[in-house]
Order: sequence, then C-alpha cells, then structure tokens
Amino acid sequence: MKKYLTTAEVADRYRTSPATVRYWRYAGTGPQCFIRRGRHVLYDAEALDKFDAEEIGGRCAA
Repeated sequence: MKKYLTTAEVADRYRTSPATVRYWRYAGTGPQCFIRRGRHVLYDAEALDKFDAEEIGGRCAA
C-alpha cells in the first residue's frame, strides 16, 4: 500500500512551513507528486524520494 504525506508532513520533511509547500504547489515548483482528496492534498512518499534523488543528482553531478 502506498504511503501518502500531508502538506504539514512534507513541510517537516523539508524543514519549511506548510505555507511554503502550498506556494510550491501553486507556483509549480518543488515536488509535484500530489493528489487531491476533497479539501485534502496528499503527497506520494515514494515520488518524493525520487524527486529528492533527482534534485541531489542534478546538483552533485561532476
């Protein structure tokens, strides 16, 4: 079963505020692996791991 994180949990993961995560979603920056369930927005934890790997790989490539 897939694991999903709330906006607050994503904010904790990236050490930022939930407002910043909402802005990333609105602006189309940051992780875009979310789904909406009514009023709730959930992020796929596995997709966040891939997003992190791509971001780190792009910056740390020699």
